[in-house]
Amino acid sequence: MFVSELNNKSVEELNTELANLLRQQFNQKLMLKTGSLKDVSVLKKTRRDIARVKLVLAQLSSKKDGE
Repeated sequence: MFVSELNNKSVEELNTELANLLRQQFNQKLMLKTGSLKDVSVLKKTRRDIARVKLVLAQLSSKKDGE
């Protein structure tokens, strides 16, 4: 997921994406604790995707406040 892809989405779509990523992160952490997660690098990728979505949401919020 790239920031340029996220810039084209609406706030509602970004909030939905964020909720899905947080749910995915929870499931991955649960799988890690139970030992069924094979590739632990997906935790890092998911965490970074969450940060990207939050970054775009913050940019949209500051842009809206500036108007």
